[in-house]
Amino acid sequence: MADPLMRRLGRESRWSLVAQFGQMAAQQLVHTLGRQLGLRKPIGLDPEALVLPDSALCRKAVGFVAEVSPAYLLNHGIRSFVFGSAIGRYDGFEFDPELLFLACVMHDLGLVPQCEGPEDFEIEGARTARRSLIGWGTEVDRADIVHEAIALHARIGRAQRKSPEAALTHLGAGMDVIGVRKEDFDRAEVERVVEHWPREGFKRCFSQRLSAEARMKPDSNIAGHVGLGFIRKIETAPFAE
Repeated sequence: MADPLMRRLGRESRWSLVAQFGQMAAQQLVHTLGRQLGLRKPIGLDPEALVLPDSALCRKAVGFVAEVSPAYLLNHGIRSFVFGSAIGRYDGFEFDPELLFLACVMHDLGLVPQCEGPEDFEIEGARTARRSLIGWGTEVDRADIVHEAIALHARIGRAQRKSPEAALTHLGAGMDVIGVRKEDFDRAEVERVVEHWPREGFKRCFSQRLSAEARMKPDSNIAGHVGLGFIRKIETAPFAE
């Protein structure tokens, strides 16, 4: 496993985050114009896209997350996979669906009491996921891919430079939290996903949990995001709740 993920990654500077959010906004504008001009087709979600990986390992992961997490986090992880895999197919990524599902469904374990720790929640969750996967018989190199994807899922710019699974965990979760790549989805398609896996008061619950995390860990990565108005981005995401 890569050494940087064995320790705390540290909080990014305010100006770095501002630049990254600005770059994201510019990309969204370009995509939106492309859709309006008919240069970009929407991301399609055929019935097969709503079928989740059903390996024994995936079932173990879902059972574990369901046991320790509230429903709003479990469903968020599943929606993240659906959005992330759809973006991956649209963008031509070659990715492992099982590994992407495992990373997405477990990516917020660091926010639940049973898996909390002193470091950034992404790091704590990544360690819990890796330890669990190896305990369930997963090969170390595959567990490491999931570990990296979870550890970097909130790192704008950095996750995209890693494995396809890391990039798509970041994009899928970003779509479900603040509407990253929303301009590439038709509203009806997004509503189909939410109908299958309801949000269960996600905006309110997730905002409260991230705000608490930022207060408890003022030097964490998420504290930097919250300080730049991330909660407002959640509140204005293209979802009813």
